[in-house]
Amino acid sequence: MATFTKVNDFVTNLAEVIDLDGDTLKFDLTSTDPAAGTDATADGNGILANITPISYTNYTDDLTVDRTFTAGSLTHAGSAGTFTLDFTADIVITASGGALASFRYIVPWSDTPTSPADPLINVWDHGSSITLASGDSATLQFNASGWLALT
Repeated sequence: MATFTKVNDFVTNLAEVIDLDGDTLKFDLTSTDPAAGTDATADGNGILANITPISYTNYTDDLTVDRTFTAGSLTHAGSAGTFTLDFTADIVITASGGALASFRYIVPWSDTPTSPADPLINVWDHGSSITLASGDSATLQFNASGWLALT
C-alpha cells in the first residue's frame, strides 16, 4: 500500500489557486524521493519543477503528454463538512516496446494555475521501485474511500 505524504504548499494553494473541481489534474512518476534535495514537500517548494520525473518512453499511451486524470475519472462529494476527492477508475500503466523507467513515487499536481505554476498536491510512496518490462502492467489503484478528504 502506498504512503500518502501531504505537500505543505497544497494547503495555501488550495485556498488561493487550486480548484479541485475545475482544474486539470495530472500526475508524474519519479524514482527520486520528492523530499530529497529541494524538498518538494516543504514550505515554498511544492511545484512540479522541484521533482525529477522518469523518462516517459516505452508506454502504450503517450505518457509525455497524457498523464491527465481525464474528465469523469474524478468525482467529489461534500457532506457534513467533508469534501472527498476520488477516482472512478484505476490507472493502468503498460510498458510497450521496451522497459518503462522504474518509478516509486506518484505525484499529482494541478496544470491550471500559473502562479505558482504546476503546484503539487501530494506524494504517494509505493515503498519500493516498480519496474515494468515490455508487456508488464502496473495498476494505480486508489483508496476505496477516496484519494483525498478535507474535513
